[in-house]
Amino acid sequence: MKLLIVVDMQNDFIAGALGTPEALKIVPYVKQRIQSFDGKVVFTLDTHDDSYLKHDEGKHLPVLHCIKGTWGHQLHQDLLPYAIKTRAKLIEKHTFGSKELIDYLNELNFQEQISSIELLGLCTDICVISNALLIKTYFPDIPISVDASGSAGVTPTSHQNALEAMKMCHIEIKNN
Repeated sequence: MKLLIVVDMQNDFIAGALGTPEALKIVPYVKQRIQSFDGKVVFTLDTHDDSYLKHDEGKHLPVLHCIKGTWGHQLHQDLLPYAIKTRAKLIEKHTFGSKELIDYLNELNFQEQISSIELLGLCTDICVISNALLIKTYFPDIPISVDASGSAGVTPTSHQNALEAMKMCHIEIKNN
C-alpha cells in the first residue's frame, strides 16, 4: 500500500494568520497530486485551543492559529471536497510531529504492508520535517519521500534547509 500524507494544508497556513505566498502557490499542485495519487491519502491538521499561547509552542510562536472550530483550522477549500468524498483519514495533531499519525501508520501497516510513504504540505521546515523524521524513525525500511514541489516553508531559505536536512537522513526529495 502506498501512502500520501498531506501535512497541515489548512487555511491559517495558506491565507490566514501564518499564510505565505509560497503556501498559496502550492495549493493547485497539492490538489492535483492528491487527485492523481494511486494509494491511500491521509491528512494531518495542526490543532490548538484558546490556551495555545500558554504552551511552549505559543511562547515561541505567539500567533493564534489553527484553533479548533475556526476557519483557520479547516483544510483549504480546494482540498476539503477530496477529503470528504474519499472519507480520507484526518489526524488532528497538537505538536509538530504526531504520535497519533505513527499509531495510525502502525495500524495500517499491520493490516496491509506499507510499501512507500510520501509527504507534502506545510510547513516544510517545521511539521513536514518533524513528521518525516518521526516516520523514518519508526519505519526505517519503508521508502519515505517528500515532494518539494508540493511543500513550502516559513521562508524559501528554511524550506530548502529542511529539504537538505531530510535528504541527509535518507528521505528522498522529489522535485516533480
